[in-house]
Amino acid sequence: MKKLLQISLALATLFGASASVLAKDAAPAVAGQDKIAMCIGCHGIPGYQASFPEVHKVPMIAGQNAKYIAAALTAYAKGERKHPTMRGIAQTLSEQDIADISALYEKQAPAQALPETPPAPSAQVAELLTKGACVSCHGANFSKPIDGAYPKIAGQHADYLNVALKSYQTEGNAVVGRSNAIMAGQVKQFSAAELKAIAKYLASLPGDLRTVPQSKFR
Repeated sequence: MKKLLQISLALATLFGASASVLAKDAAPAVAGQDKIAMCIGCHGIPGYQASFPEVHKVPMIAGQNAKYIAAALTAYAKGERKHPTMRGIAQTLSEQDIADISALYEKQAPAQALPETPPAPSAQVAELLTKGACVSCHGANFSKPIDGAYPKIAGQHADYLNVALKSYQTEGNAVVGRSNAIMAGQVKQFSAAELKAIAKYLASLPGDLRTVPQSKFR
C-alpha cells in the first residue's frame, strides 16, 4: 500500500510538472488572444484586401514564425517599415504585447509536413531565384527559413508578396518602403515583371501559412 502511494505521488508530481511546462509554453499565445482586436479586422478575414499602397490581399500570418512577426511589428513601430496603418497599430504595443501576439499567430496554424523540395519553377524563375539567392535565407522549400527572424513565404498571397518585394525598391517615400539592406540589394536587381513572376511561383507552393477566421465579437 505504501509503495502504491509513493507511485501515485510520483505520477502526480510528474503530470503536474508536465502541465506546468505546457501552461508556460501556451501562456504567451493565450495572452495574445486579448491583444489582437486591431489585427483581426484584416488578418482574421479570409481573402480580405487592403488598398494601400495598392490593392492586394493582406498577408496570411497564422503559422508564421513568431520571431519574424515580432521583428516586423518592431520595424513598423520604429518606422523602418513604412505603412501608416501598421505603424499606428505597432506603436501602441509594448514589447510584451508584441511577444504575445507573435506567439499566438505562430501557434494558430501548426507546421505541416511539407516536401523538402518544392515543385520545380520554370527555367526563367529558377534563374531569378538563383540570382536573388532566395533559398539561402528562406530555405530550400521556402517554408523553413534558416532563422526564425526570416519569414516563411511559400504559399503566401502572390499580390502581397509582389507589393512587399517592390517596397524594398522604394526610396525617399514617407509612407511606403522597407529598410533592409540585404533585401534591398537583392530586389533591386529585378524588374517589376521579374518580381511578379517570383511572387507568383512562391504563392503556388505548399506552405504553413493560413488565415484563421477571428470574430470581432468576444
